[in-house]
Amino acid sequence: MRRRAADFRRPARRRFSYWIWLLLAFSFIIALLLFLLQHNHHHRDPHHYPLPERNERVEQFAKESLNFTQEILSVTSFSRQLAEQMILAKAYVVIAKEHNNLHLAWQLSSKIRNCQLLLSKAAITGEPITLEEAEPIIRSLSLLMFKAQDIHYDIATTIVTMRSHIQALEERANAAIVQSTVFGQIAAEAIPKSLHCLNVKLMSDWLRMPSLQELSDERKNSPRLVDNNLYHFCIFSDNVLATSVVVNSTVSNADHPKQLVFHIVTTGVSYGVMLAWFLRNDFKGATIEIQNIEEFHWLNASYSPLVKQLLNPDSRTFYFGAYQDLNVEPKMRNPKYLSLLNHLQFYIPEIYPQLEKVVFLDDDLVVQKDLTPLFSLDLHGNVNGAVETCLEAFHRYYKYLNFSNSVISSRFDPQACAWAFGMNIFDLVAWRKANVTGRYHYWQEQNADGTLWKLGILPPALLCFYGLTEPLDRRWHVLGLGYDLNIDNRLIESAAVIHFNGNMKPWLKLAIGRYKPLWDKYINQSHPHLQDCVTS
Repeated sequence: MRRRAADFRRPARRRFSYWIWLLLAFSFIIALLLFLLQHNHHHRDPHHYPLPERNERVEQFAKESLNFTQEILSVTSFSRQLAEQMILAKAYVVIAKEHNNLHLAWQLSSKIRNCQLLLSKAAITGEPITLEEAEPIIRSLSLLMFKAQDIHYDIATTIVTMRSHIQALEERANAAIVQSTVFGQIAAEAIPKSLHCLNVKLMSDWLRMPSLQELSDERKNSPRLVDNNLYHFCIFSDNVLATSVVVNSTVSNADHPKQLVFHIVTTGVSYGVMLAWFLRNDFKGATIEIQNIEEFHWLNASYSPLVKQLLNPDSRTFYFGAYQDLNVEPKMRNPKYLSLLNHLQFYIPEIYPQLEKVVFLDDDLVVQKDLTPLFSLDLHGNVNGAVETCLEAFHRYYKYLNFSNSVISSRFDPQACAWAFGMNIFDLVAWRKANVTGRYHYWQEQNADGTLWKLGILPPALLCFYGLTEPLDRRWHVLGLGYDLNIDNRLIESAAVIHFNGNMKPWLKLAIGRYKPLWDKYINQSHPHLQDCVTS
């Protein structure tokens, strides 16, 4: 049996060597024929230039016209032959090292370096590689690879080694993807220096100008804040510039901006910053209310399961500490996924007990059309009006929820269409009747161990508003400007709201340049604080 195995191995190795040599010989013959044809053509051309002048013109033409990408892909170029030889030689370097043949590995590595230098030179100078330059390297590499085959590196060994090499590369690629996601998340969470500068200046204004605090007290009890004949919008954010863009773009595109009322809730740290900005800037007569989330004393651990989770030491370590687990999606460690401000939309009826309808707006969007027609839409008794996102197959319930758990699978359709949070019209009368906040509390408690869904606000929202959501026309809310480079311009132009969901927020350097002007145009660039912060 041993003899038979050896008999089978030898022909396989010979066949491998035969095809390698045939391929190399064929490549060399083609290159030689091309060279001879070119050389012969110049001799037959009656109008050819004298040799020095012709060389100068050829060199100039090569520099002007050579595209190295096309060169490396061309089947007739020496650059491609060298690149292919180099790839094969690298594989044999790995095999030689595994068999402890360090001398052969060193010889191959030396020729690979020569090959790399020649390819680099061609890429930098824009001059094609000539036969005289390529032929010695191709010949020496071919001899070394034939030597490698002749020693003991048969097809089976090569295949096994290449497979393990590919697996190792895949693992490295996966690790690089995770690392890039982490770095992208860090960059997305970082506050730009200019925005931090603006916050400092506004807080300084708030502390040293008592008139602003007096003006704030006067406006707190405005009857317009509870007038259901007006159009009410709510925004929950600690980003003053982003919130300003949302408000400014909404009033700029409204037919009757004085009939708009904006209810902004922010953190204790950003409260003075928001007041200083919105009290000192005019937004076409719209009414603006700023509230501090820390003053919502009713929102405590005894009432909200989320607050209880936030007080849990394990949760705080996971989200706010140094805990790192590569098995957990990096963005899911972002504290915003568990922040109270981010989940505040589930408490809108409690925050605004006298309102009947409200449009919720995220802080990373731009309004391009009048949104007041949303208030007259017939929701057919539903609580939530939203744009569905299941045009893509993966935006369905099974993608967000754990249907292997009977608590989920017994109550929900895995193929049910998901919808977008960020621009929603809520009927608060229907909300209170359906007790949606109670539903939210129930599901948050059910998911205390994190087995029903990953973190975020969309999964619990899909559960709470199941059977209570009215689909809106897609043009009301176009998503993806924070990650998708290829959104159709016609879709963007027709959208009432464009949403920069994703890591590439328009106020960051990561922003997609194509979409950033759509956000920038609603910033008052002439504001002295903004000018000072940009120049500094």
